[in-house]
Amino acid sequence: MEKKNISRRSFVKKAGIGSAILGAAALSGGIISCKSKKKETVESGPLGPIPTDKMTYRTNPKTGERISLLGYGCMRIPSIDNTSTRESESAIDQDMWNKLVDYAIEHGVTYFDTSPAYCKGKSEEATGIALSRHKREEYTIATKLSNFAPSTWPKEESIKMYRNSFKKLQVDYIDYYLLHSVGNGDFETFENRYIKNGMLDFLLKEREAGRIRNLGFSYHGDVKVFDWLLENHDKYHWDFVQIQMNYLDWKHANELNKRNQNAEYLYNELQKRGIPAVIMEPLLGGRLANVHEHVAQTLKQRKPQNSVASWAFRWVGSFPGVLTVLSGMTYMEHLEDNLRSFCPLEPVTEEDKEFLEQTAQMLLKYPTIPCNDCQYCMPCPYGIDIPGNLLHYNKCINEGNMPSSKQDPNYRKARRAFLVGYARKLAPERMADHCVGCRHCVPHCPQNIDIPAQLQKIDQYYEKLMKEEEL
Repeated sequence: MEKKNISRRSFVKKAGIGSAILGAAALSGGIISCKSKKKETVESGPLGPIPTDKMTYRTNPKTGERISLLGYGCMRIPSIDNTSTRESESAIDQDMWNKLVDYAIEHGVTYFDTSPAYCKGKSEEATGIALSRHKREEYTIATKLSNFAPSTWPKEESIKMYRNSFKKLQVDYIDYYLLHSVGNGDFETFENRYIKNGMLDFLLKEREAGRIRNLGFSYHGDVKVFDWLLENHDKYHWDFVQIQMNYLDWKHANELNKRNQNAEYLYNELQKRGIPAVIMEPLLGGRLANVHEHVAQTLKQRKPQNSVASWAFRWVGSFPGVLTVLSGMTYMEHLEDNLRSFCPLEPVTEEDKEFLEQTAQMLLKYPTIPCNDCQYCMPCPYGIDIPGNLLHYNKCINEGNMPSSKQDPNYRKARRAFLVGYARKLAPERMADHCVGCRHCVPHCPQNIDIPAQLQKIDQYYEKLMKEEEL
C-alpha cells in the first residue's frame, strides 16, 4: 500500500500539480466542464434578460396554490471557498446563498427543498436564514424526516429531528414534508423507520393539525415499498410523491441498474391515483448536463442557443402530472440557465421526445457508473472520496479520455488526461486503492452500485495506466 502511495505522490509532483489543488472536489450539478473548474457562463446576449414575470406554474390539486415548475434543491449550497458545502469542509457562504435565494424568488421560484441531512447538516439553517427575509406567502418549504441511521429510528429521536426542522427553518408549519428515501433498503428497514415506531401515524396527526400542509415521500430503490405505499393510498392520502425522472431513466433505468424501476412506471402509477409528482435528478446528478462530447454536439446542433441541461429540464417539465422539478444550483450561472428553461417553459414536441429517446440510446453506449453524487455513501471509514472517484471515471468516459488501445493515435494524450485529472481531483489518500471491501457504503447507495467493485476497477485501471506512463 505504502509503495503504491509513493508512486501516486511522485506522479503528482512530476506532473507539476501543486499541493493547493490536491483533493479539490470537482464542481457538480448544472453545467460544468470536466476539463477545468470553469463554469459555463450564461450570457444574456441574443437571448436577452431573464423575465421576472414568466415563470411556469403548476397548481397543487389539494390546496389550489401555484407552485413554480422550477424548484430549488438546497443540497448544493455555495461555500466560502467557491465550491459547494456538499463537497467542501468550508462554511456556507450565507451572503451568496441569500443572493441566490433572492434572485430565485424575484424570478418566480416558490419551492425550496431541503433536509436535515443536506450540506453536512447545515442546509436547513442556512435556508431558513435566507427565506425568513421574505414574506412567508412568497415561498413554500419542503423538508424531510431523514432518519437513516438506526439511532434515529426510535420515535422520540425521529420526533426530535422533525421538531428541529421547524427551529432551523424558522417556520411554524411546513408546506411539504417527506419520508426521506423510502425503498433505500429492504421492507423491514422501511417498517422500522416509519411504521413500527409509530412515526407515520404521528405525521398523519401533524398534518391534521396543520403543521404539515402536504405529506409525501421520496422514493429510491426497492419498488416493493413504492407499490405498498400506493396500495395504501386510501389510508394515507399521499399529497405528493418525489421520484427520480429524466429522459434516460424513463425507459432505461432498469438497464442501468437492475434494481431501479423505470420512471415511466413510477410516473404512471402516480397519475392513476391523481398524485402530483415532484421530480428529483432531472439531470442524473449532472450526468445529463455533462454528456459525451459527441452527444453534446448533437443537442447543440438542434438548439444552438440552449444549454445541454435545458433539454432535460424541458423534457421533464412537459409532463402535466409534474408539480415541480428540483435542481441544486450552486452558482448564479446554474440558476440563470435553469430559469431560462422555465420562464416560460417551452414544452418538448413529439418530435423532440423521439430525438431525446435517440439521445438516451446514444448515452447507453457509454459505460458510465450510475453515480448521482448524492453523497449518501459518505463518509467512507477509510477516507476514500467515493463520489470523487466514480465521477472522475464518468467524466473521462464522456470526454473521450479513456484510453483502451495503444493503436489509438490519441492514446498517450488520453492516458495523460486521465492520470493528471485524477491527481488533481483527489489526494492519494482519497483514491480508490484505499478500499478494503468493507461494504459499509453499499446499503446507503440509492442506485444500488456495487461500490467496492467499481473502486477496484478504477484502481486497476489507474495502475495499468501508471505502469505505461513515461514521466
